[in-house]
Amino acid sequence: RYFLVGSNPAETKYRVLKIDRTEPKDLVIIDDKHVYTQQEVRELLGRLDLGNRTKIGQKGSSGLSRAVSAFGVVGFVRFLEGYYIVLITKRRKMADIGGHAIYKIEDTNMIYIPNDSVRVTHPDEARYLRIFQNVDLSSNFYFSYSYDLSHSLQYNLTVLRMPLETLRTETTQTRQESFDIFEDEGLSTQGGSGVFGVCSKPYEKYVWNGKLLEAVKNTVHRDWLLYIIHGFCGQSKLLIYGRPIYVTLIARRSSKFAGTRFLKRGANCEGDVANEVETEQILYDASVMSFSAGSYSSYVQVRGSVPLYWSQDISTMMPKPPITLDQADPFAHVAALHFDQMLQRFGSPIIILNLVKEREKRKHERILSEELVAAVTYLNQFLPPEHAIIYIPWDMAKYTKSKLCNVLDRLNVIAESVVKKTGFFVNRPDSYCSILRPDEKWNELGGYVVSTGRLQTGVLRTNCVDCLDRTNTAQFMVGKCALAYQLYSLGLIDKPNLQFDTDAVRLFEELYEDHGDTLSLQYGGSQLVHRVKTYRKIAPWTQHSKDIMQTLSRYYSNAFSDADRQDSINLFLGVFKPTEGKPHLWELPTDFYLHHKNTLSLSQTRRSYTYWWTTGVLKHLPLPFDEVTCAENRHKLTVKKFHKYEEEIDIHNEFFRPYELSSFDETFCLAMTNSTRDFMPKNVGIDPSPFTVRKPEETGKSVLGNKSNREETVLQRKTAASAPPPPSEEAVSSSSEDDSGTDKEDEGAVSQRSTPVKVTDTGDNTKITENVVQSTKDVYGVNLSDVPSEDDLAIYARFVQLGQSQHKQDKSSQQFCSKHHFDKVINL
Repeated sequence: RYFLVGSNPAETKYRVLKIDRTEPKDLVIIDDKHVYTQQEVRELLGRLDLGNRTKIGQKGSSGLSRAVSAFGVVGFVRFLEGYYIVLITKRRKMADIGGHAIYKIEDTNMIYIPNDSVRVTHPDEARYLRIFQNVDLSSNFYFSYSYDLSHSLQYNLTVLRMPLETLRTETTQTRQESFDIFEDEGLSTQGGSGVFGVCSKPYEKYVWNGKLLEAVKNTVHRDWLLYIIHGFCGQSKLLIYGRPIYVTLIARRSSKFAGTRFLKRGANCEGDVANEVETEQILYDASVMSFSAGSYSSYVQVRGSVPLYWSQDISTMMPKPPITLDQADPFAHVAALHFDQMLQRFGSPIIILNLVKEREKRKHERILSEELVAAVTYLNQFLPPEHAIIYIPWDMAKYTKSKLCNVLDRLNVIAESVVKKTGFFVNRPDSYCSILRPDEKWNELGGYVVSTGRLQTGVLRTNCVDCLDRTNTAQFMVGKCALAYQLYSLGLIDKPNLQFDTDAVRLFEELYEDHGDTLSLQYGGSQLVHRVKTYRKIAPWTQHSKDIMQTLSRYYSNAFSDADRQDSINLFLGVFKPTEGKPHLWELPTDFYLHHKNTLSLSQTRRSYTYWWTTGVLKHLPLPFDEVTCAENRHKLTVKKFHKYEEEIDIHNEFFRPYELSSFDETFCLAMTNSTRDFMPKNVGIDPSPFTVRKPEETGKSVLGNKSNREETVLQRKTAASAPPPPSEEAVSSSSEDDSGTDKEDEGAVSQRSTPVKVTDTGDNTKITENVVQSTKDVYGVNLSDVPSEDDLAIYARFVQLGQSQHKQDKSSQQFCSKHHFDKVINL
C-alpha cells in the first residue's frame, strides 16, 4: 500500500489516505476522515513500520519507506493500465491576497500505483504517458490552499458572507434545543468562541484538474482536493510614500474548448469559445491584510474568440488561411448559449468590443463581424432594453496605419465609457475625500452600490481574430482606466486619472505585457508581436526585428507543433479517454466530435429560440445570477465552524511562519517587483510619487529586464535595498519648492542649491564628504569628521537634504533638527 500523510501548514493536524496497490486497474482509496495530532501520526506510522518488517532471512523490502514528499495532489489518471498519482513536488509563491498565498507549480511527479506483481502491461501505455506529460505542469499552473482562484474576488468577498447571519440564528436555536450541529467536528459552539468558515464549489470552467480529481472527489475529505487554474498570475508592489499597495493580475484560462490557435476557433455546441480568458486586476492596501478590515478592489474583463461556428483550414500552409463559417445558425443558438453563461456569471450590461478589420479589399475578418452583428441584433430583440448587449465595433488595424489618429486616445475614450457602465468592486463605502473633493466622473459611475461598497455588474468582452495582440492592448487601456478609479476609491489619488510615463503605469504595463506574452505563448506559440509601445509609436527600431522573429516563431509553432499540443490538452482535460478496442488518440482524423457533444448524441431538451436565457437570470439583473441569495446558490456552499485560535485560520501563522528559518532576501514581500526600487529614478531629490510623469532619461531601469539571471537580480535588489529610503511627503513638497525658487523667506540659510550633494556621481569623494560635513555643521551644529563608508554617506546626504527642506519649511520645528534625532536616525 501507499500511505499519503497530509498536514496543515503549522504541522499540528494530520490526515491519512490509504491507497491499495494490489488492484491492477481500479483505484481503491480509503480515507478514515480522522484528524490526527503529530504524536498520533508518529505512533500510527511506527506501528505500520513494525508490522510490515520482514523476518530475518526473508527477501523483500522492510517496513515503511518514504517514496516522495509533495505539496499537494493534482489528481489521478488512468490510460490503458492502472492509475497514476500526480503530485506537486516544487512550488513558488507568486502572489498574496489578504494573507492567502497563491503558488505556481514548479515541478511534478507521476507515480504508478499498482505493484509490479499485479501489473498488466500494454504496448501503447508509454505513448499515452508521453502525450500526457507533454502538458507542462510547471508552466503557468497555479493553486492556493485557502483562496478560491476559480472565482473572482467580488464572489469570494460577497457570496461567502451571505449565509453568516442565517447561520448565527441557526446556532442560537440549536443551543436552545441543547443540540450541537458542529458536534462531529469536535467543536463546541458554547461560549461563542468559534468562527464560521464558508467554502464554495469551484467554478468548473476555470479548473484544469477537475477530471483528474473525479475518481476521488466523493470518497476523500475536501481538504485533499486541490484545484488548479491555468493562465497567468503576477503581483507588484506600488509604494505610495511608503504605503504598500499590491497590484495583482490573475488570468484564468477556460478548460472548455481549450486548445491552440487555428485548431480551436469560434465556439462549440455548448457556447464555450476558444481562447476564453478571464482577467482580474486586484488592488489592495497591504498594510492591513485582513479581508474584513482591509481595503480591497477588483475589476474583471474577458477575452475570447467570436462566438460563432467558424474555422480556418491550416492544410494550405498559408500565413493567413481563409475564414470559413462551418454552420448556418439563423437563430444565433451558439451565441445565445455563450451570452447566457456570461449573464449568469457577470450580470448586465455585457459589452462587446470587436477589434477585427471592417474594411478589406478581399473579405477575410469582415465575415466574422457581419455574422456577429446579426447574432447580437437577433438576441437583443428579446432582452429588456436596459439589459441589452452593447456592441462596439472598432477597426484597430486601420486606425494604427493612419498617421492622423492616435490609437490609445481612442481606446481611452472607449475605456472610460465601459468602466462607467460596469463599475468595479470595492469592499468599503466611498472614502471621505470623494465627498470632500467630488469628481464629476465619479458621480456618473455605474455598477451596483451597496452599504458595504460597490459591486461590478456586467463585463467587457474584447475580441479580435486571435485575441492576442490587439486584444491585449485594448484590455491594458481598460485596465489602466479601471486602476485609476480603484486608486481613487481607496483615497490614494485626488482624481481618477492616470498618465503614461508614470511609475504606476509603467509597473502596470509591465504586468500586462507579461500577462499578454504568457497567454500568447499558450495559445499562439510565441510572445506578443505588437505591444503597447508599438501602438504608442515609441517602440525602438530593434523591436521591429524582434516582431518579425515572433511572427515566424508563431507560424512555425502553428504549422508543426500545435497538433501534438492539442492532443496532449485533450488527454489532460479528459476530453479523450483511452479505451481498449477503440481508436487511439493519434489515429483520429479530427477531434471535432470530442468537443461537439451534439454530434454523438441528440439532447433531449431543446432550448427556446426567443427565451434564450436560463430561468431566473433576468429577474436579478443587473446583478449576476451566481451572486444572488437563492436556494440554488446555497447548495454550492459548505459551512464549517472553527475555533478562533486554530492555526488553520491564523493568517499570521500562515504568512510569517514563525518557526521556520528563512533568508530575508528570498522573502516574497522583498523579492516582488517594487515601484520605488525598479521604476523610480535613482537620483536624489526626485519626487517619489508614483503618479509623477517622468522624462525617458529619468526612468529607473527595471530589475526584471533579464528574468533568467536570478543571481544578478538578487544582487541588484540587495544593492537597491541598501539605497537611502524615499523622503516623506512633506519633505518632498518642500524640496520641490526649493527647486522652483518660490521659497525665498530665508536667503541666509544653507539651501539645497548652495551645497549640492550628488550621491550617484562617482567623482571626488573627499569633496562630497566636505560638503556633507560643512552643511551638517551649518544646519545642525553636529560634527561628522569620521564618515564610515559610502553607504553611510548616502544616508547622511539624504538626511541633510530632508533636514534642510524641513528646516526651511518650519523653523520652529527644532525637535526634527536636534542632534539627538540625527544620531538616532544614523544608528537606525
